[in-house]
Amino acid sequence: MRNPLSEKIVSIKPSGIRKFFDIAAEMDDVISLGVGEPDFDTPWHIRDEGIYSLEKGKTFYTSNSGLLELRQEICNYIKRTQNVVYDPKKEVIITVGGSEAIDIALRAMVDPGDEVLIPQPSYVSYEPCAILADAKPVIIELKAENEFRLTPQELRDAITEKTKILVLPFPNNPTGAIMEKSDLEAIRDIIVENDLFVLSDEIYAELSYKEKHVSIVTLPGMRERTVLINGFSKAYAMTGWRLGYACAPEVIMQQMVKIHQFAIMCAPTTSQYAAVEAIRNGDDDVAKMRDSYNQRRRFLMKAFKEMGLSCFEPYGAFYVFPCIKEFNMTSEEFAMRLLMEEKLAVVPGTAFGDCGEGFLRISYAYSIEKLKIAMTKIGKFIDKLREEQK
Repeated sequence: MRNPLSEKIVSIKPSGIRKFFDIAAEMDDVISLGVGEPDFDTPWHIRDEGIYSLEKGKTFYTSNSGLLELRQEICNYIKRTQNVVYDPKKEVIITVGGSEAIDIALRAMVDPGDEVLIPQPSYVSYEPCAILADAKPVIIELKAENEFRLTPQELRDAITEKTKILVLPFPNNPTGAIMEKSDLEAIRDIIVENDLFVLSDEIYAELSYKEKHVSIVTLPGMRERTVLINGFSKAYAMTGWRLGYACAPEVIMQQMVKIHQFAIMCAPTTSQYAAVEAIRNGDDDVAKMRDSYNQRRRFLMKAFKEMGLSCFEPYGAFYVFPCIKEFNMTSEEFAMRLLMEEKLAVVPGTAFGDCGEGFLRISYAYSIEKLKIAMTKIGKFIDKLREEQK
């Protein structure tokens, strides 16, 4: 019998995050700090708008690009926060989460053999999406001593004549690293000189704790060579609504819409009506959630300092990325022992790229009460490991 499977698909590894979730799900009394999902409910006024749309029978397809009203609100939001103008009719698409936007952007822009630069550690989808688009993913290993920012030298060293796209995953999952305006300015000339395009995944843009997030599209010459991706999952606690968006020059957007048209048709209609309310009237909700995350972030950094666990200070998203290299264990070994011995689930850094070895991703999208219990467990566990090393 002929092999029914695609060799390309078989060659792609499944997400490294799921392994620990699946094991933890079969255990009793496990505390998990592994999920990158807000612990807040979607604010009521947003839910109400979704419910109202159902009550009014607004259950039909929208246009392929999404509700024009929502696309206009997105343009208003980007103008208000970044002072950049997009055409809602020609340069914006509503997608099924930010992940779909990543997929269709890459498929719309690359030909077989084109190289896509992917800084890692980073979100698990970029590399497989590049492979699915028949591009060649080229990994840039970010370093803890640089606070996991992309440096100009790292970018220059990775570029070849086949390089076409740079993925900019900031604020970053899993490290919590950010790229400030000065960091972006430092790589902007390199991008333009080498005629690269940028896929800027800014899904955590609203969750920045040092200063207001700055998008690379605000820099001279970058709007016309950037696909800006964002969504509603993280900032508005709308993960289950599955709604993202992308903004891009019309010539790119036309092809993105074509792929979306054939594969998806349109994003969920109810979710789109709720999202109009979120982006129009949700600033206060975002601010409250951001303040809560920031409190938790500071608590974890203080706890790590007290237990002597090395961790650079992250200023974005809702993750910390502590270093566990002192224990001479792989990230997976450490995470597995922590799960089995303390019933605490975290994610090995290697789930986000090989250069994540020696680190753990810990999400603080959980209550302070749960985080306090978790830090006690980690403190107890590393004390035991240090005793073992004597």
